[in-house]
Amino acid sequence: MAEPEILAPCGSMEALTAAVRCGADAVYFGMGDFNARRHAGVLDAQEAVGICRLHGVKSYVTLNTLVTDAELENFIETLKRTCRLSADALILQDLGALRLMRTLCPDMRLHASTQMSVGTPLGLALLKERGFRRAVLPRELSRAEIETVLQDAPLETELFVHGALCMCVSGQCLLSAMLGSRSGNRGLCAQPCRLAFAASGGTGHDLSLKDLSLFPHISKLQACGVTSLKIEGRMKRPEYVAAAVTACREARDSVYSESRQQDLAALFSRSGFTDGYYQNHRGREMFGTRQKEDVVSATDALLKTYQKLYEKERAVRPVAFRFTARIGEIPTLTAVCAGHTVTAKGLVPCAAAKTRPLSRDTVCAQLQKCGGTVFFAESIACTIDANCSLPLSALNQMRREALDALRSALEQKKPIPIADIRLQYKPHTAGRPKRYLRFRDVRMIPQNVRYDRMFLPLDTPKATLEALGAGVYLPRGLFGAQQAVFEKIRESGAPYALCDTLDAVAIAKRAGVEVIGGAFLNLTNTPALEEAAEIGVSEATVSHELTLRQIGLLGGDLPRGVCVYGRTPLMLFRNCPIRNGMSCVVCGRNQVLTDRKGICFPVRCENGFSELFNSRPVYLADRLSEVRNVDFYLFDFTTESAAECARILRAYDTGESPSGAYTRGLFYRGVE
Repeated sequence: MAEPEILAPCGSMEALTAAVRCGADAVYFGMGDFNARRHAGVLDAQEAVGICRLHGVKSYVTLNTLVTDAELENFIETLKRTCRLSADALILQDLGALRLMRTLCPDMRLHASTQMSVGTPLGLALLKERGFRRAVLPRELSRAEIETVLQDAPLETELFVHGALCMCVSGQCLLSAMLGSRSGNRGLCAQPCRLAFAASGGTGHDLSLKDLSLFPHISKLQACGVTSLKIEGRMKRPEYVAAAVTACREARDSVYSESRQQDLAALFSRSGFTDGYYQNHRGREMFGTRQKEDVVSATDALLKTYQKLYEKERAVRPVAFRFTARIGEIPTLTAVCAGHTVTAKGLVPCAAAKTRPLSRDTVCAQLQKCGGTVFFAESIACTIDANCSLPLSALNQMRREALDALRSALEQKKPIPIADIRLQYKPHTAGRPKRYLRFRDVRMIPQNVRYDRMFLPLDTPKATLEALGAGVYLPRGLFGAQQAVFEKIRESGAPYALCDTLDAVAIAKRAGVEVIGGAFLNLTNTPALEEAAEIGVSEATVSHELTLRQIGLLGGDLPRGVCVYGRTPLMLFRNCPIRNGMSCVVCGRNQVLTDRKGICFPVRCENGFSELFNSRPVYLADRLSEVRNVDFYLFDFTTESAAECARILRAYDTGESPSGAYTRGLFYRGVE
């Protein structure tokens, strides 16, 4: 079985140097404003890719943020610049970016970001179908689930093995966006989850997890066939990168030590590390914060220890030398490395020796002096006339010229064909918006309610669905539940399903039901809507992060809708924060988290996952006329009673002004 690559983060040129000199097989870094760590350090992408080529290290560029229609022209230019770098792959999240890349540069390898929230075999198959060559798996998978996914994985897989661990499933978080308009899906997460959010009887920071570390389990992951071992940390110092890469390499080589883990904890951790998801031991012990002792543990002595690991160049490129020296002829030195052949010639012909003739041992001794470069002499062949003379300075100059030529050859980019692309989208024209209702509990449904589509929980009895002509909504959390959810859809007889992830889309398609896209497909631009339509989505809810103006300007034919009422889902958990203070037996699935200002946020559980909802609902009844060019309004009822649901729907019929606590969501202020 092939050895998995070690993939290191780079937010600066020094971090890149640390990664390649400590043994990373690949690195990833952002470019411009379209990457999920926009606050990471700046590095010269052209120089970075050249350094990677020189060291035989692959380079992956992250362009894994959501893009709006107004940004598409700039985004396309960024895609072109990135393709011209001839990096080894692009990491994408946005379905629109995927669609553009298939036209713009079909030869470029594409990796699906963990922000795409795909963690089932059917979801991975869908990614491959759309053109991805690799998928970054969710951090929340257990060992058994990883093994299942990898067993017949249709594409390469990448797994985070060390670094920060978000409380929310990647790509499913709106907490930073809703609380401060800084979107995690657009690379500007403000990490409000690290602040005080308390469950009753909990830790006081019940949205803050310890950092992930799976280094002790690398050998098992290697046996499972994972393609790439990924280290998180594009905003971390180079010493952290050096330590993490070294630890990962040692773990892969089965020489990992506990002392290395202690060094890693000292360099950066949040109350230590956790492997809770991998071990399927979720609970209170996974939670942690950045304490004072964590901050001061990175001593100068420890930092210098890891600085030494990358202060000198590593000789990683074997060279085959062939030296020829004949009396009366110009000497030549041919060097072969990684498929490149170069030849350096002397300045003057070789002469007959007067005292000490040139020997093979002398030539070998000089050609082995490659110190300070990435090269080392793997083999040396010599053809030397007897009694031939050549100054050692001339031989050294030939060696330097040959190695410089090899360096240039290795750094030379391989051009990738880039097509021209023009954005010409047909404007969308919507009819009178239909009314779509989602109820998280069938007891919330008012009598004689009017609707065009209704979405109910997947466990709703078949008879109830048939009586109401309703469909189902699929849980956002589907890891490890593909087969069970598939069977439930088939048994439900539901004619359609609301799907918030590509995993859900793939499962619903396999079950043969009509697919309605949910808001957490994160559709924010016209190409994304077109891609969703081509995947098999018949109608789609646009992202919660779009403003009304942005929604109104979306083009294309796919019918689209917007959530005009409801408590916006802020986070999706696989490690329930409420369990930090009480057991599931007494929970009742009706609990809250309280922030540092005393504001309460509801938490609800479903299918083994928990969701955090906003403290107040979005309300647009009095502004509905401003919601333009959409085909349906979605009402998402979460904590309301049947009477409250009826009252809210009447208010939307009459355009009633809001009363009580409410929010306009992001419809007017948008996100950065």
